[in-house]
Amino acid sequence: MYFTIGFILVFVSVIGGYVGIGGALHVLWQPFEFLIIGGAGIGQFIIGNPKSVISGVIGSFGKIFKGSKFDKVSYLDLFSVLYLVFRVAKTKGDLALEGHVDAPEDSPIFNLFPGFSSNHHALNFLCDYLRLFTLGTTRAHEAEAVMDQELENTHNEEHLISNAIDEMGQAFPALGIVAAVLGIIHTMGSITEPPEVLGHLIGGALVGTFFGILLSYGLVSPMASSLRKTHQADSRYLECIKVALIAHMQGYAPQVSIEFARKLLPPDIRPSFIEVEVKIQTIPSDILRPNSIEVEEITEAIPSDI
Repeated sequence: MYFTIGFILVFVSVIGGYVGIGGALHVLWQPFEFLIIGGAGIGQFIIGNPKSVISGVIGSFGKIFKGSKFDKVSYLDLFSVLYLVFRVAKTKGDLALEGHVDAPEDSPIFNLFPGFSSNHHALNFLCDYLRLFTLGTTRAHEAEAVMDQELENTHNEEHLISNAIDEMGQAFPALGIVAAVLGIIHTMGSITEPPEVLGHLIGGALVGTFFGILLSYGLVSPMASSLRKTHQADSRYLECIKVALIAHMQGYAPQVSIEFARKLLPPDIRPSFIEVEVKIQTIPSDILRPNSIEVEEITEAIPSDI
């Protein structure tokens, strides 16, 4: 919403100010100048980036306009999931998590919070490291090093995407000059025309410089900045999971582990300690009880002669 408001404010201010000083709007309509600048900008973007970055930029437009999807409610759900997972591990051992991490789509814990389970990146991140716990990983510093490297890789991929947009924005002023120079070349070919015709041609040529600078500093570069900040906000979500997992590995109680993660959040989206406690208390008490199928499977696995 704020991005849209800013976008409207930029263009209304610029165009409104131009009209206010007596400028004619029809002079600004130079479709071939727009074609030169926009087409060349997109072309250099395609030339300078691999397919993964191009598809990443295309898939990031929703984030640019909407911002980070993680709010206080999202983090309350995350802390509830982590609390339940750690509670199972504390009471039944890490091996009790095996069924949840091998088939997360069937896990009663994850299914209780669809906002979390629908985030496949976060779900896979959590399940991958819980699986290491079930395999006997006990050294917190080693697990933390691996997590940090994975998060760094994710950060680098996101950085490539926002950088690609920023580089395209930085190219538009130069491409505007290219369009302006071509316009001047066209004007010089009409040097014998009367002054009013030459004035119109020169004005049209200068629109290229104007449009390139406006497109760069008024739209594309702010888009890159907005996306960069959204990526930073989103990375906190995985950071919270990491910190809670490390605290759990170090032997802290579930409430303490999620408290470590809660303290990472900025004040505007950080739920209070009481809000987290209330959220945990609203979890159905029977969520961790084995269902009838599991009981039957356990019963059938017991030899009859015992």
